[in-house]
Amino acid sequence: MKISYNAIAQLVIALLVIFVICILINNLTLNLIKTGLGFSFAWLFRPASFALAEHPLPYSPSDSYAWALFIGWLNSLKVIFYSLLLATLIGTCVGLFRVGKNTLLRIVSAGYIAIIRQTPLLLQLMFWYFVAILGIKETITSPIGDLLSISNQGANFLGIKLSAEFTSLLLGLSVFTSAYIAEVVRGGINSVQKGQWESFRSLGLRESTGLYKIIIPQALPAILPGLTSQYLNLAKNSTLAIAVGYSDIYAINDTIINQTGRPIEGFIILLLSFLFLNLLISNGMELLNSMITRSNNP
Repeated sequence: MKISYNAIAQLVIALLVIFVICILINNLTLNLIKTGLGFSFAWLFRPASFALAEHPLPYSPSDSYAWALFIGWLNSLKVIFYSLLLATLIGTCVGLFRVGKNTLLRIVSAGYIAIIRQTPLLLQLMFWYFVAILGIKETITSPIGDLLSISNQGANFLGIKLSAEFTSLLLGLSVFTSAYIAEVVRGGINSVQKGQWESFRSLGLRESTGLYKIIIPQALPAILPGLTSQYLNLAKNSTLAIAVGYSDIYAINDTIINQTGRPIEGFIILLLSFLFLNLLISNGMELLNSMITRSNNP
């Protein structure tokens, strides 16, 4: 029985990786023992002793660190979910403008994408928080009744009050990600063969009808992989919430590490939290992609 060199090489690499991991774990354990800290998660059930500005569920400083982290995870989920929706809406519209026949909209959308993509996200978050939100002197209301109002205290949308921190983070993440989603949408639409455009036009269909019923369904398989990547980037970029004082899981975890002196355990919790979230997003998008593929190929 012959053993290929490729299999031997893979085995050697696997053994080396395991060896390095074992060395790192051993060194970590020894250092923790020397400092007298050890490796434990028992501190999770101690009182957190700090307040949170935002908590979707009841919370007080006497609650445990574990409950504070859970509140932070819910806050992260909230801002990520709504940012995904808003970024997808804005990005899709801008992407459609980029491939439309209206010259003005094409120029404006191209300028929007260029400016947003060339500006750091952190700088944009600072702008939304300190200039666009806190810089408001008088309440701005929408022309359509009480649909939306914005002040330096945050926003009020359909009677739901949003804090200044949440509002600025929502706008910053949504606008920044929408520029990348717009390019994904534009690329997906342009990937459809020109013959498809000519076919629905020859049938006398309106441009908008042909776009939504013929072009976009064929473009979705090319759009979804790039869209998944941008969704994952948005989830990871949400950790910049600490820059505007929003109580997400990263900000709360950072406070807990400073109080407990448990950076290893804290970062493990943070790692597992975002790993679970990213797996949820990627698997959900993969399921959506397979459903669309089956519908296009019955």
